[in-house]
Amino acid sequence: MATETAGVDLVSVVTMLGAAVVAVPVFKRIGLGSVLGYLAAGLVIGPFGLGLFSDPMAILHVAELGVVMFLFIIGLEMEPSKLWAMRRDIFGLGLLQVALCVALLGLVGVVLGYPYAGSLVAGAGFTLTSTAIVMQMLQERGDISAPKGQRIVSILLLEDLAIVPLLALVAFLAPGGEDVTLLGRLQDVAIGLGAIAVLVVAGVYLLNPMFRLLAASRAREVMTAAALLVVLGSALWMQLGGLSLAMGAFLAGVLLSESTFRHQLEADVEPFRGILLGLFFLAVGMALDLSVIAASWRLIAVSVIAFMVLKSLIIYAVARLYRASHAEALERTVLMAQGGEFAFVLYSAALGVGLLNTETAAILNAIIIVSMALTPVMLILHDRFKPAAVVSTEGVEAPEGLSGQVLIIGFGRFGQIACQPLLARKCTINIIDDDPEMIRAAETFGFKVWYGDGTRLDILKAAGAETARAVVIATDKKEITTRIVKLVKHEFPNAVVLARAFDRQHVLDLIKEGVDHHMREVFHSALALGGEALEVLGVEPEEIEEIAEGIRRRDAERLALQMTGDIYSGRGLIIGNAEHTVRT
Repeated sequence: MATETAGVDLVSVVTMLGAAVVAVPVFKRIGLGSVLGYLAAGLVIGPFGLGLFSDPMAILHVAELGVVMFLFIIGLEMEPSKLWAMRRDIFGLGLLQVALCVALLGLVGVVLGYPYAGSLVAGAGFTLTSTAIVMQMLQERGDISAPKGQRIVSILLLEDLAIVPLLALVAFLAPGGEDVTLLGRLQDVAIGLGAIAVLVVAGVYLLNPMFRLLAASRAREVMTAAALLVVLGSALWMQLGGLSLAMGAFLAGVLLSESTFRHQLEADVEPFRGILLGLFFLAVGMALDLSVIAASWRLIAVSVIAFMVLKSLIIYAVARLYRASHAEALERTVLMAQGGEFAFVLYSAALGVGLLNTETAAILNAIIIVSMALTPVMLILHDRFKPAAVVSTEGVEAPEGLSGQVLIIGFGRFGQIACQPLLARKCTINIIDDDPEMIRAAETFGFKVWYGDGTRLDILKAAGAETARAVVIATDKKEITTRIVKLVKHEFPNAVVLARAFDRQHVLDLIKEGVDHHMREVFHSALALGGEALEVLGVEPEEIEEIAEGIRRRDAERLALQMTGDIYSGRGLIIGNAEHTVRT
C-alpha cells in the first residue's frame, strides 16, 4: 500500500502552499501586492533559489488552467449584449494596439542585431500582455467592471484572438514555411471559425438543459464536476481548433452569462481559479532562469527596457488617440507594458520550427518573465508618484453672497433625499458639494448645486451659513463630517446643526463636537426593513410599530450610557439571539 501511494508528492504540494501562505500576506501587508508575493515565493523555492523544484515549466503548463478559469469567470460577467457593445474597443482599440506593437517591437531585435524573422517573432511575443497579471490587478483594484477596466479587457480579448495569426506567421516564416499554400492558410482560419460556431451552438442549445437536468439530481459534487467539464472542455475544443485555451473558457462563460445557474457556476469554479492562478504566478517565479540572466544580463536588461519603453509609448499613444484621459492612458500603459504567458507558446513554436535556437528562446523567456515581475513594482510606483487628479470645474459655480433658511453640505445619496421634505415645503435652501461631476449630473435632474469645500470657512460664509437657521451636513466621509460640525458650531453658534452619522461610534464623536441632531445613515431604513419582514410573517401593523418604538427607545438609552461609558456600555439593551437559536 505504501508503494502504491508513493507517487503522491505531498512534499512539493506542501512546499508550494507554504511558500504562498507565507509570502503573499507579507507582500500585501507591505503594499507590494499578491502577484509580486507569488513571484518572489516561486523564485525562492525554484531551481535557481533553494532548488526545491527542478521543472517549473511543467508546473506552469498545469497552472495555466488558472488563467483559463479566470477568463471563464470574466465571461460570466459579460452578457452577449455587453460584449457586442464592446466591439468597437475589441476590434478598433485592441486591433490597432496589437498591429502597431507587432510591427514596431519587431524592430527592437533588428536593432540589436538579430535576423528579421526571429526579431519579428520576438516582438510579436512581447505584444501579448499577461492576461493573468492584468486581470488579477484589475480585480484587486476593483476596476474590472469600470469603463477603463472594460477597455483593457477588450484589448486582452483581441490579443487572445491574435495568437492564431501569430502562430500562422511563425509557420510561414519557418524554413520552408513559404511553401504552405493559401488554401492551407484558409483551412486553418475556417477550422478556427468552425470551432467557435460549434461552441456557440452547443452553448445556446445544450448547456442550460444539461445544468437543469443535473440540478434536478440535487448532487452538488456533480454540478461542480459539470462546471469544470464545461470550462476545460470548451478550452480544449478551442485548442483543437487552433485557438487559445483562454478564449474557449471565455466564450463558455459568455454563453452561460444569462443562465439561471450563473452564480452557482461562479461559486463552484472560484476556488479552483484562485489556487491555480496563484500556482501560475509561483511557476513564473520558478521559471526565472538566473543563470541565463547572469550570462546575458546586459542583453536582457537592454531588451526589457527597450521592449517595455516602446510598448508603453504605443499603448499610451493608442489610448490617447481613442480619447482616453492622460491618467487612464498612463495607468493602462503601466498595467500592459509587460509580455505575457502566451509568448511562451509562441516562442516554443518558433523553437520547434527552427526560427529560434535554444539559447535565444531561453533569453526571450527570461525577458518576458522579468517584465512580468516588474509590472507590480511599476504599478506601485505609479500609484505612489502619480500627480494628483486635476478636477475640472468647467460649468460649475462657486457660492457667493448666498442666503437661505437651510444650508446643505454634501449632495450624495443621503443629501439628495434629505433635501426633498424641505423643497416640498418650499423652504429656501442652498446646496454645496466638492464633486464637479456630481454637480453637473444633479443639474440634469433639476438641482442647483454650488461647488465648494465645506471644511473651508470662507466657502461656508459665501454659501450663507451666517444667515441659515439650519445647517444639514450630509457628507459621506465621517472625518470630514466631524470637522465641518466642529467648524460650524464654533463659527455659527446660532445655526442648528443636523449631521449624517456613519455608525454609532461616529454618533458619539459628533455629540462630543456639539451636534444638535444626528441621523445614522442605516438605522431607520434597516428598522423599517425588519418591520416589513415581520409583516411578511403575518404580524399586525400596530404591533410592528410598537416593537419598532421599543427598539428606538432602547437604542436611545444605550447611546446615553455610551456617552458616559464606552462602546460596550448598555449591551444588555440589545436583543441578541444566542438564547433563542432554533436547534435542529
